Amino acid sequence: MDADFFLTDREVDELCRPLTQPAAQVRFLRASGLRVIVKPNGRAAVVRSHAEKVLSSPEPGAAPEALAEAGGDPPQPNVDAFLKIIGRRRKDGSKAHLEPA
Repeated sequence: MDADFFLTDREVDELCRPLTQPAAQVRFLRASGLRVIVKPNGRAAVVRSHAEKVLSSPEPGAAPEALAEAGGDPPQPNVDAFLKIIGRRRKDGSKAHLEPA
């Protein structure tokens, strides 16, 4: 298969910034309207031609860049909700020690 058929890992990272975990990136890309294949290592594989079509579309819900250009709000990771969830007590009684940046 042609190496340019899929977006590179670096391109996926750029699209998903600040998200770095593969599962979070997959969720974000799917929420942006992209079809995502999950590789055996857990990273996202996105067909380049599909990504170009979706990312250039001004339809709401299509892609973060397209929404920004159309005046809509792109989907963003909910950092506050994440910190609230991990701040809860664990089953063993310990508490997660992650503070917001």
